[in-house]
Amino acid sequence: MICKGDIHVYGDNIDTDRIIPGKYTKTLDLSTLADHVLEDLDPSFKDKVKEGDILIAGKNFGCGSSREQAPLALKQAGIALVIAEDFARIFYRNAINIGLAIIEIGPHTISENSRIEAHVLEGKVYDKLLDKTYDAVKMPQVMIDILQEGGLVNYLKKHRDYNI
Repeated sequence: MICKGDIHVYGDNIDTDRIIPGKYTKTLDLSTLADHVLEDLDPSFKDKVKEGDILIAGKNFGCGSSREQAPLALKQAGIALVIAEDFARIFYRNAINIGLAIIEIGPHTISENSRIEAHVLEGKVYDKLLDKTYDAVKMPQVMIDILQEGGLVNYLKKHRDYNI
């Protein structure tokens, strides 16, 4: 899984209320979530994001509540990958469960001008602008397997004797 989309860079401590405001979490319409993703942080985000883009953040991305709508909204808006220095653990697990690729890298200097290529399964992020390689925190194999299946439900359908 290699991601090369345009990037959108944000800072530290972006909580789930900033990713998708609570007033929109009562809908089951994923396009509504996508229309309002990051609107309080960056009102122009929905107009500039497109399928395959990459969101870059700093520390503690997805902190706050445990809403599964936060990674769902990002994925539905077209984000293919979120790269952060670290994630709130519940966001991390929710992202994997719904099939949104994420990578944790240490402190980085990725900017809006960077051109990156992320090799999700290998855990490498290449910043072609700075000719720099970032090594990701190793993801457990079962989480990689879940991502490759498109999320936990698909993984369980394929690998378990569950009738979902």
